[in-house]
Amino acid sequence: MTDRRPLLRALYDAAVAAAHPNTILAPHLRPAPRGRVICLAAGKGAGAMAAAAERHYLDTLKLAPERLVGIATTRHGYGVPTRRIRVVEAGHPVPDEAGLKGAADTLALAGEAGPDDLLLVLLTGGGSANWIAPVDGISFAQKQAVNKALLRSGAPIGEMNVVRKHLSRIKGGRLARAGRNAAEIVTLAISDVPHDDPSAIASGPTVPDPTTLADARAIVAKYKLDIDDAVRRALDDPANESAKPGDAAFARATFELIARPKQSLDAAVKLARDAGYEIIDLGADLEGEAREVAADHARLALAARAQGKRLAILSGGELTVTVRGNGRGGPNQEYALALAALLKDTPDISALAGDTDGADGGAGHPTDPAGALIDAATFAKMKALALQPQAYLDNNDATTFFEATGDLLQPGPTLTNVNDIRVILVD
Repeated sequence: MTDRRPLLRALYDAAVAAAHPNTILAPHLRPAPRGRVICLAAGKGAGAMAAAAERHYLDTLKLAPERLVGIATTRHGYGVPTRRIRVVEAGHPVPDEAGLKGAADTLALAGEAGPDDLLLVLLTGGGSANWIAPVDGISFAQKQAVNKALLRSGAPIGEMNVVRKHLSRIKGGRLARAGRNAAEIVTLAISDVPHDDPSAIASGPTVPDPTTLADARAIVAKYKLDIDDAVRRALDDPANESAKPGDAAFARATFELIARPKQSLDAAVKLARDAGYEIIDLGADLEGEAREVAADHARLALAARAQGKRLAILSGGELTVTVRGNGRGGPNQEYALALAALLKDTPDISALAGDTDGADGGAGHPTDPAGALIDAATFAKMKALALQPQAYLDNNDATTFFEATGDLLQPGPTLTNVNDIRVILVD
């Protein structure tokens, strides 16, 4: 059999490259203002976006260094060298003290913006966890506990962020309120959410929020989240309602998407088509339980194999895992593990599932795997080691399984985030 791993990795790399700040940010940056450029960035690509903004303003536009200030809060291990914009490495997916301090400093710097200053907000996925600023009456530990409960619930990211926004002093348009005295607030964002909803990217710190406290309470009830009484009181407090359309904070605020998951999926689709595959493009906005989506995709692959087709099945979006066991892994690894269980007798089918940020679930370390690959070598190793995929699925322990087979995808921090890329090749 031909080794398809180089092609699978090339498809993943193409998706990542299509959304990298180094290549996509500069054309969207605004001219230098009369005053300062105050750059506030958050998310897994925040460091790379800040560095790209520095190159544009300091090197291309020759802005005096003292007129550029800022803070970029990113995931641990995702920082890059910068000259004027301070990089803070913080917890993700569970917030930590560094994110708490980074958010407080961000709000303070936004409040210093004057009528000649440009407030430049740069967002990528992960900003919701990186910027942690609990509302009054909620402790940091209580906010952490809410995040952990949401992560374990199986709730899609959009619903998670509804709750987060109503427990935060920076999300849901509140950063725009803090910087309302700036001459202009410009937000440039790399989308990691289904349908590219601006209010969902990093929980919408500079845009109106259409969701309500009642929506947040409904999500808590829907997933039977075990939350502290103080959190329940906060979700009942009208003072914690997010900023809505028409709020004066948005009078001089603009929002622009500079990269979308679809752009990255399209880049992978083109490469697969150029490699000679017929394409099934399932779209960039897939949601659902990882193992259930894998079962649907396995049926498509097996049908194509039965028909003798040479086919590439590609999809994006963000899947979820309802945690029932105590193993390690994330939705991409669980998807790949479910595929391995269903496709173990098909050596001519191979697949990759990976998060474009370089980390799939995990413990928040930069060395966490991005996902996994499967092919005939995987199936042979399963047989030789007598590995039972279902047992690992039952324990949500995909990482241990793929450590044994040697199939983890480990690109390291990619410095961007446009959700997941999944590819199944039928040869």
